Formats: sequence, C-alpha cells, structure tokens
Amino acid sequence: MKKDSILYVVVFTFFVCAAFVFFLALANEATKSQVAANRLFAERAAVLDALGISYGSPKEALDLYERLLKELPAPEGTNAQKAYRYEADGKTYFAARVTGAGLWGSISIILGADAGVERLTGIQVVAQNETPGLGGRIDEAWFRNQFRGEKVGPGGVRVRTGAEAQGTGDRDPENGVLDGVSGASRTSQSMQAIVNGGIEALRAIAGGAR
Repeated sequence: MKKDSILYVVVFTFFVCAAFVFFLALANEATKSQVAANRLFAERAAVLDALGISYGSPKEALDLYERLLKELPAPEGTNAQKAYRYEADGKTYFAARVTGAGLWGSISIILGADAGVERLTGIQVVAQNETPGLGGRIDEAWFRNQFRGEKVGPGGVRVRTGAEAQGTGDRDPENGVLDGVSGASRTSQSMQAIVNGGIEALRAIAGGAR
C-alpha cells in the first residue's frame, strides 16, 4: 500500500484513533472508582461546611457525615433537591441543596440554618457557570463567609448590588444584608433569589421535621 494513497491515510488514521480511544477508555476505567469517591467527598464535605462542622481529612468528613447527619425528603413545591438534619449539643440544624438560575446557567448551593431558620450556619456553592473573575467570585471565601451566622428576616436576606464589594463582605450579621459581587449585579441578584428560595425550603423542612 502506497503511503501517499488515500486508502493508506484512512487506514493509518483509523488505527491511530483506535489506539487513542483504547488508552483513554483504559484510563477512564482505572480511575472510575477514585472519581466517584472524590465526587462523594465533595458533595458530603459541602454539607458539613454549610453546617459549620469541621473535619481534618476526607476520611473524617465521610465518617462525620455518616454519624451526624440524617438525609430527609426534599419538600415538594420548593427549589430543594436534597435535605439534611444535624443535631449537636441538644440543638437541631437543617441544610438543603437548592438550585436556581444564574446569568449563564444553573447555580446550586448547600444552605444551612438553625432549627427556627432564624440564622444561617453557612453556604457552599457546589455548581456554577458564572463569569470567571466576576460572577464566579460567589465561590470565594469572602463571599461565602458573610453568610455564616447571618440573621434571617421574615422576607429572607438581601444581597446588596451596585458599588458594594471590596472583597471582605458585609460585617454585620444582624442586618440580614450581604454584599454582592462588584460588577456582577445579575449574579448577585440571582444569589439573593436562590438563597431566599433555600430559606423557604429550610422552613418547610424544619416544619415537616417537627
């Protein structure tokens, strides 16, 4: 077969592609269990973080999740996909995974609160497709940390937009107000809607668990 013939090019291309597909499939199969383990850890660690439960290693995180948390049915008519209950020192806390529309796609968060849904325990962003350096900053520590211990009003919380964020967040946990991301008003507004939807879901979860 001549190397400059069309048949040679087709056969050569076929075998090269087949070799690459074989090795990629082999690598995928070899790492499948580790990928699944990493995904499980990331999901469960996000719940622990949102509830303010500290851990020192992935193994400890998975153990704490199994021992301390109870998975609950997600309430119908809310934006919650999963719900959790945590009890410690005679107190009860709830968390929920909720999803809503962002600027470029869906945003999913884990939101935690006390039993009366009067104060948030924390928030973790588990999935988002917002603009890197702008809306994508909702996953930065300064943005997430301001939710911890924040007082929840009757209407939920307000995420402030405009010339607001200096990379530190709102420092007053009593005002029910959080700084949005400067230059990302649409994403900040989306986060307000998603968080307040999550608060409503937590209220439904807490009411159904009594």
